[in-house]
Amino acid sequence: MKFLDIEEQKLRQEKLQQFIRQQGLDGLLVSSNANLYYVSGAVYAGYAYVPAEGNILYLVRRPVGIEHPQVVYIRKPEQILDVLESVGIAKPARLALELDRLPYNMAKRLQAAFNVDDIFNGSPILSQSRSVKTPFEIELIRQSGIRHSNSYKRIDSVFEVGMTDVEFQIEMERVLRCDGCLGIFRISGETMELFMGNVLGGENADTPTPYDFAMGGEGLDQSLPIGCNGTVLRRGNTLMVDMNGNFTGYMTDMTRSFRIGEVPQLAIDAHRLSIDIHNRLREAIRPGFAAAEAYNLAVAMVADAGLDDYFMGHRQKAGFIGHGVGIEVNELPVLAPRSRDVFSAGNVIAIEPKFVIPGVGAVGVENTYLVTDNGLECLTNFPEELADLCQ
Repeated sequence: MKFLDIEEQKLRQEKLQQFIRQQGLDGLLVSSNANLYYVSGAVYAGYAYVPAEGNILYLVRRPVGIEHPQVVYIRKPEQILDVLESVGIAKPARLALELDRLPYNMAKRLQAAFNVDDIFNGSPILSQSRSVKTPFEIELIRQSGIRHSNSYKRIDSVFEVGMTDVEFQIEMERVLRCDGCLGIFRISGETMELFMGNVLGGENADTPTPYDFAMGGEGLDQSLPIGCNGTVLRRGNTLMVDMNGNFTGYMTDMTRSFRIGEVPQLAIDAHRLSIDIHNRLREAIRPGFAAAEAYNLAVAMVADAGLDDYFMGHRQKAGFIGHGVGIEVNELPVLAPRSRDVFSAGNVIAIEPKFVIPGVGAVGVENTYLVTDNGLECLTNFPEELADLCQ
């Protein structure tokens, strides 16, 4: 098992410790897989302790055999205080835990193990730190974008008129996995779940879902009510492909829409507007630009075009048009009307202005972008037009 190299670990550690000190905290205990991967570069059973000053300590239960100067093996969290004392780290008086992710009983157990009166929520600290990527992280996302785009090149070769959306998705899952997709689709939030992405054909795109995704779909079973449902892919409908882009542990998010033969002009116009919104936001978004203002720009363009009824859903609408991407597919910043986020250089964001046309299907484009001092750099370079899969 490999951990981060010294320079990369130092960059991430310094960011986290700056936030920890700003909040007047003494330390942060990391416990979730996504955040353990962020602070260590590995996933293991255990914790990472980030003190306000000094090096991160990796407290490992499994697997055995890790050799690293900052790894200490423990059997249970009640040993952590003794471990800290043994390496000269003071007991924290103000301790932060991942309260957005920890079960209540585990949070209380950790509070007792550290013998502190109060615990504080460290989840926002981790989210803020992760929102601005290091050059190493950006390169991993860039590589995912290249491989993601290469997989999408085979969409037309696996599609056949009359196949079901399930059959198509299975073929695309095979393509992605053969191309090196890791399969796992990390999503923040206990009520968020998805398998390998979302394929929506025809009227199923208008089916509401309980999940906070941009698009819905009935799903194959009420235990996972999202995505493809066995719809036959017929002429006159559209097909939206929003599949897994996790090739490196850091993912890209990309949607492309296709038509199956001739579709109504309304669908063509809506898709064109999605591309126009992308182009407008590429011009507007810079470090310091407000995420809420980006949302408002898109909404204004939709209103001017008279397509409000179809934007970000028809029967049920999503309340955002974009989000951060990285280890998980829903990170900061969020492009939503009440978002307080402001773009920074190093943010990686997915922008997804989409439309649902009743009786036809979903249209629109989603790209993953890197926010730079000079604007947005697209990391998912694949044709955006509403191509005809019958040709």
